Amino acid sequence: MQFGAMNFPILPVVDEIRAIADLGFDYLELTLDPPEAHHEKIREQEKAIAQALADCGLGLVCHMPTFVYLADLTPRIRKASLLEMQDALNAAAALHPRKVVLHPPFISGMGPLVMDRSKKIAMENLEIIVLEAGRLGLSVCIENMFSRYPGWTEPKDFFPVFEKFPALRLTLDIGHAHVESKRGDRILAFIEAFGSRIGHVHASDNLGKADDHLPIGAGTIDFDRIIRVLKKAGYDDTITLEIFSRDRRYLKMSRDRLKELF
Repeated sequence: MQFGAMNFPILPVVDEIRAIADLGFDYLELTLDPPEAHHEKIREQEKAIAQALADCGLGLVCHMPTFVYLADLTPRIRKASLLEMQDALNAAAALHPRKVVLHPPFISGMGPLVMDRSKKIAMENLEIIVLEAGRLGLSVCIENMFSRYPGWTEPKDFFPVFEKFPALRLTLDIGHAHVESKRGDRILAFIEAFGSRIGHVHASDNLGKADDHLPIGAGTIDFDRIIRVLKKAGYDDTITLEIFSRDRRYLKMSRDRLKELF
């Protein structure tokens, strides 16, 4: 099992690489979001980033831009978002990551009121991204979301996606699956449905009402049970700790707790 941490994109990327290496992580999950980790800045610092990763002995996973709108009902917004995503894929490919994480196309605005149309748009742009990633030699892991992202919350939402895109894998976000989950069993349903297709894991805790990104053990997620089920499913790959605290000791403590459980 390898454990990683995510850069805070308002801070310089090379500084974040060194900070995460100092905490003893195996890899960086580089989120390509502005201001400091936008794809243009990544391309400008490509050699420095590659050198810092090598010097620190860190592997690399890339997280595609979070704040884009690939399923928006406004064509110009969709076009701009798609261009941003394609440029980010190219920037990531130049760094040779082990895999890339992708949020499903965000259905926003009036989109949930015309779900069939929105889902069609989402799948069309997802196909463009998956094909481009394949051309670049990138392995894509699509992430389960929560109710703020309609259409991408339940296991049933992903069956048609994996049927259409056989090479696509799942980023299992434990915190997302716990939000508004009755009895906290949605995460177990994802593992049961897609155990062999899990290519990456995001781990954080919450209280079941919002995506709080709390340290492991600070919320209501039953990690003991989840890790037992993940181990039974044969998962032994990458886990990124998404603990968003100014005090990064909580990040290290959470990593150490998961290591104990595995």
